[in-house]
Amino acid sequence: MGFPEAATGASTALLTDHYELTMLASALSDGTADRPCVFEVFARRLPDGRRYGVVAGTGRVLDSIADFRFTEAELSQLEATAVVDDATLSWLADYSFSGNIDGYAEGELYFPGSPILTVTGSFGEAVVLETLILSILNHDSAIASAAARMSGAAHGRPIIEMGGRRTHEYAAVAAARAAYLAGFATTSNLEAGRRYGIPTRGTVAHAFMLLHDSEEAAFRAQVDKMGTDTTLLVDTYDITKGIETAVRVAGTELGAIRIDSGDVGPLARKAREQLDSLGAKDTRIVVSGDLDEHAIAALRAEPVDAYGVGTSVVTGSGAPTAGMVYKLVEVDGKPVAKRSAHKESRGGRKSALRRHRDTGTAVEEVIWTAASAVPEREPNDHELQIPLVRDGRTVDDLPTLDDARQRLRRALVSLPWEGLKLSHGEPAIPTVFV
Repeated sequence: MGFPEAATGASTALLTDHYELTMLASALSDGTADRPCVFEVFARRLPDGRRYGVVAGTGRVLDSIADFRFTEAELSQLEATAVVDDATLSWLADYSFSGNIDGYAEGELYFPGSPILTVTGSFGEAVVLETLILSILNHDSAIASAAARMSGAAHGRPIIEMGGRRTHEYAAVAAARAAYLAGFATTSNLEAGRRYGIPTRGTVAHAFMLLHDSEEAAFRAQVDKMGTDTTLLVDTYDITKGIETAVRVAGTELGAIRIDSGDVGPLARKAREQLDSLGAKDTRIVVSGDLDEHAIAALRAEPVDAYGVGTSVVTGSGAPTAGMVYKLVEVDGKPVAKRSAHKESRGGRKSALRRHRDTGTAVEEVIWTAASAVPEREPNDHELQIPLVRDGRTVDDLPTLDDARQRLRRALVSLPWEGLKLSHGEPAIPTVFV
């Protein structure tokens, strides 16, 4: 059985933690559920080795909040399992978020302490959204952050996302969206293509080659059906013989070959020489097989035209979560803050801007609260939060997925050069609290 996201418009209300309803029931009982509150989503630190993070999943968050309703099915489940009492069930039956949400636009960069999402509403309305919001933002931002590093390492060469077989079936759809936002050219996931309009591409697996009595027969079947602009998988047996057979079958107009195993750098070099010698000078070389940003960077000098990336991108390339938290920072207009060791937070609703030099290079992220002095604006300052929800309704004309792709491109260009390195180091720009 898949997640409720499989059915468009299905309730998302039980994509949450039991403890949220425990807090709600208790707050309803003692009369604190209606207190005006502000919750913020932020990351205390970036994953180890990362210089920046990419905000992704905001559109999915807003869609999921719109579907956060307790229908008869959800209420019956909660009643049967005695999760909450009758008074709380009655409150949930009428639940509809009516507050405000502001946040960083999708495709924006974030750094430690950035107020990525600000949720304003009653305690009861806002507290029950914690798990839903974090599960989406932590997953999608982790994928987008990894994918942005890979896109940068590819240096303009296209990457196809092909990790659907390496993660949960619906996580694969979200991962394809996040990777596309971060600069991947296409995805192999057809549901992502349908749901988000992402271009899809696909070749064949080794099973197709093994199905046929000879490599030539497999190539011929594929070319006869798909045309000469297709991509032929040449490493099932012997790559040199495979390339020779591929060009013989498809001719010198063959679209591409794919190498999916071995030391792909030297193999791509030899393949380019062989293709050129056979007259297939325009035939592209696509490589895949356990690639990540470091492997892609190592291939920059090789004659590779495109990459296929699977496992590393859908698992965040070693950082499968963005480490974001959802913390209460204001109650009745007054700042509140957690002081636990290693889990401290800063009280008060925050605003943020990114400061740039005249050249466009970002120099720092400036964050302030209502209780602190508002920083004096400089000509190249960029306000970071935008309105997302007002009085429970999603704001009209929010940026699209393609807008997010363009925003991220501009943001990455603005980073100092050292902030784009794949090596360990400090965040690309400092976060300054005033």
